[in-house]
Amino acid sequence: MNEKDVKIKEIFESIQGEGPYVGYKQLFIRFCNCNLKCNYCDTEYSSEKDFVTYSPFELAEIVNSSSNVHSVSLTGGEPLLSVNYLKEFLPLVTKPVYLETNATLADNFLLIKSFVDIVSADIKLESATGIKNAYVLHERFFEKCNGVETFAKIVFNDKITDEEIEICSNIGRKFAIELVLQPEMIGERMSVSSSFAEEILEKFLNKYDKVRLIPQVHKFINVR
Repeated sequence: MNEKDVKIKEIFESIQGEGPYVGYKQLFIRFCNCNLKCNYCDTEYSSEKDFVTYSPFELAEIVNSSSNVHSVSLTGGEPLLSVNYLKEFLPLVTKPVYLETNATLADNFLLIKSFVDIVSADIKLESATGIKNAYVLHERFFEKCNGVETFAKIVFNDKITDEEIEICSNIGRKFAIELVLQPEMIGERMSVSSSFAEEILEKFLNKYDKVRLIPQVHKFINVR
């Protein structure tokens, strides 16, 4: 494989089902590999099998020829692991770029920041992901997002703590970003009750006003 090629798990058009851009049609590019392993992850992102390689020019041709899409979503896995490829690919893209990231690779993001229009960044709760002390990496990442439209997704379950709510609210306030609460899913249903989800939203709103509750809508309307 040429060093300027990248392993792509899949490319497909679908409806964005998460966050404030829910309902928009996007072209999704799923990159292989991730630097984290969240407990709830339902995505097969390994690069060991079932991938296709594309040069930056080949992938840009696919993106630029897609029609009636709002933007191109770089997802994974973790797209920022392929930052050297993205530096070659993104200048060729003529559509808005929507980056879905776990918000832990601030230095990599800086290398492509000028080509990104929207950042959908995760805040990883230990209670949901099993990942400890990700907040330091998240804060450093959000510092670098200045000038780019950014919001944060927070996947939670019934183990979320008041301390986590406090930390996340402080991050939202510090960087003036919208927080999108996303209940962890079990198949096509939320892992928590509607009343519990509403209770968590209320706890957040008591601390910070830019918070919304948006489940994974694509699971309910049965699209990818």
